[in-house]
Amino acid sequence: MGAVMRDVGDWARRRKVFAGLFFLLTLGLGILIGSVISGRVAPNRPNATDAAVLSVPSPVQLSSAFTTIVHRVEPAVVNISTTQLIENPMAHARPGEPGEPSDPFGDFFHRFFSDPNMPEADRSLGSGVILDPRGYILTNEHVIDGASRIDVRLSGDPNQYVARLVGVDGETDLAVIKIDAGHPLPVARMGNSSAVSVGDWVLAFGSPFMLQGTVTAGIVSAKDRDRIGMPLQHFIQTDAPINPGNSGGPLVNMAGQVIGIDTAIYTSQQGFEGVGFALPSNTAIGVYNQLVAQGHVTRGSIGVSFARGRENPIALKELGASYGVILESVEPNSPAALAGMRAGDVIVSVNGQPVRNGDDLVSPILATPIGQSVEVGYIRDGRRYTTPVLVANRDKLFPQLAGASDSGPSSSPARKHGIGLTLDQLTPELAAKLHLGSLTRGVIVRAVEPASFADDIGFTRGEVIVEVNHVPVYTVSDFERVLANLRPGQDVLFKVEGPRSSQTNQNLTLFLAGVMPEER
Repeated sequence: MGAVMRDVGDWARRRKVFAGLFFLLTLGLGILIGSVISGRVAPNRPNATDAAVLSVPSPVQLSSAFTTIVHRVEPAVVNISTTQLIENPMAHARPGEPGEPSDPFGDFFHRFFSDPNMPEADRSLGSGVILDPRGYILTNEHVIDGASRIDVRLSGDPNQYVARLVGVDGETDLAVIKIDAGHPLPVARMGNSSAVSVGDWVLAFGSPFMLQGTVTAGIVSAKDRDRIGMPLQHFIQTDAPINPGNSGGPLVNMAGQVIGIDTAIYTSQQGFEGVGFALPSNTAIGVYNQLVAQGHVTRGSIGVSFARGRENPIALKELGASYGVILESVEPNSPAALAGMRAGDVIVSVNGQPVRNGDDLVSPILATPIGQSVEVGYIRDGRRYTTPVLVANRDKLFPQLAGASDSGPSSSPARKHGIGLTLDQLTPELAAKLHLGSLTRGVIVRAVEPASFADDIGFTRGEVIVEVNHVPVYTVSDFERVLANLRPGQDVLFKVEGPRSSQTNQNLTLFLAGVMPEER
């Protein structure tokens, strides 16, 4: 019995020992596992004094060249809104035109309680730039054209100012308006657009889509773009986004100077498609100065006319010149006529500068004050002459040449030819109606097919062909016979005479040249 009790006591002691060891083993294992896990997920926490303290950078540190220019120019850019009264709004309605969702109550009151002949207001939006602290603003003519009221908003000014029209120039699409703000206004500096190069960075300012104070960036993508608008418009092309509402706003270079006035875009959806046009500042400065001084623009002329784009080497060679502008006519008693110049002369220089196209001839004359002279170099019969020519007021000097209208019946039906001309026989009746004087032979151009060979070399309706490659042409059959003997790729020279003004009593003679197309 005693032995059994002793064995039970020993077992109890051993059990306590085993339990203690197991507890110690479990505790140690838990501590080990906890340490491993804790080492993997717990952050390393160095002293706070070892960490870099972040701070908001100073605005000066974030500044850039663009930001500097915007701060300088933006206060001088204005938002222009115009109101035009439509006297008979129903006459301007276009049935079926999509618009805003219909309002049945509004439609009801419009139909039954409004006068269809009551004038309505048509509103448009544009931009402008302040060039004089007294409130003179330059913009586009099409922004304010037909407006009965012109409202101007300034950057950062809650007031709205009513502007008065100072003057417009339709040939460049520029206008000057003026506001009276009661205090000097910030102005933009004008730059020299001749110094602009393709690839230069530029900023366009304005209010596109009624979003006042908008600035976009791009580069000058081309210079001297013509045939986009009117003859006196030669644009700076840019890919800085220009949209409806930007018109009249400034195009600015990286010196913060205005080098153009945003004027037009190429678009099929009434939005920006990568090509915008600004009228150069050098043109705008001259127009602005005249509009402010006298309310209109006076341009000079020496009294000659020529065809743009007809500086063809073949025609020039026939007249003994390698370059220049061929004169179609010289107005009687004009400065050029008094200087001895006549139709068929080739002007090759003005004030010693070469004249290779119409712009080279027109630009220096327009830049010369009326009453002063320019030195004109010209070639006649292979000999070169130089003479001073007075610059006169173009509006008073140059009567508009009468265009060829429908020429009436003739003795033979008009016939269309493969080079793109519809021709008719010239008769005494037609010659009298077109004021062609003694010109009674030749074939008259009734129509010119667009994009044809004839269109490419510059034929226009109403001109009379009298020679082809020095062969006289008296009838349509003569013309066809000479044309049939020409080979594709052969040079061809047309001698053309056109309608003259009844006030000049002088025929217009010119030469059109080209290379015969493969298919005639």
